[in-house]
Amino acid sequence: MNELSKTRIHIFSGHFGSGKTEIALNFAIAAKNAGNKVTIIDLDIVNPYFRSKDAKEYLENNGINLIANKFASTNIDMPIVPAEVLSVFNNDSGVVIFDVGGDDDGAYALGRYLRFFEQYGYEMHFVVNTRRPMTSTTEEFLEIAERIESASRLKFTDIYNNTNLSVMTDENTLLSDYGVIELLSKKMGIPITAQCGTEKALSKIPANMKKFKIETYLKMPF
Repeated sequence: MNELSKTRIHIFSGHFGSGKTEIALNFAIAAKNAGNKVTIIDLDIVNPYFRSKDAKEYLENNGINLIANKFASTNIDMPIVPAEVLSVFNNDSGVVIFDVGGDDDGAYALGRYLRFFEQYGYEMHFVVNTRRPMTSTTEEFLEIAERIESASRLKFTDIYNNTNLSVMTDENTLLSDYGVIELLSKKMGIPITAQCGTEKALSKIPANMKKFKIETYLKMPF
């Protein structure tokens, strides 16, 4: 299991552009490298770009099972949730990762599996990026979190700080608005699990902060 958690079922959600899909992909790969059987579910039925299915070939070449709408990453707009999703709840031998669409629009898809999440347990990770529009203050993050929780009927269990400016990101960027995230953690009553970033961004952050190193697997659509 990934060193950050011993829970089997993980959900990654957050605001549009927070980087949740990249975090979910890296989490899946880390879990696989730790010796686990891994399934990642592309439940992003909102955004046609930057979704788990975009890394399909890489995932499959590394032995990670991908469940996604067959129309995902195409020009056909059919927001269908794959029937195979139910199968992951009947198999307790591996790590399951849900990559969920941004905000409450995408979170509604989780609601249909509520009884399974309650039965088998889960962690729902709030991926935050203070450098994105509409997510620069604690209040804005709280509003988004409440909308996602209401739509999914699930609760966030922790926070992943993924504050970044793409390739320009360094440790100063990552921790630039850390007070906003600390206050968010306090008000939601959940911990900040990790600081996410490339090796460059993580190289100089304080040693007492948990790090989650990420690689870039998604490419620009153009």
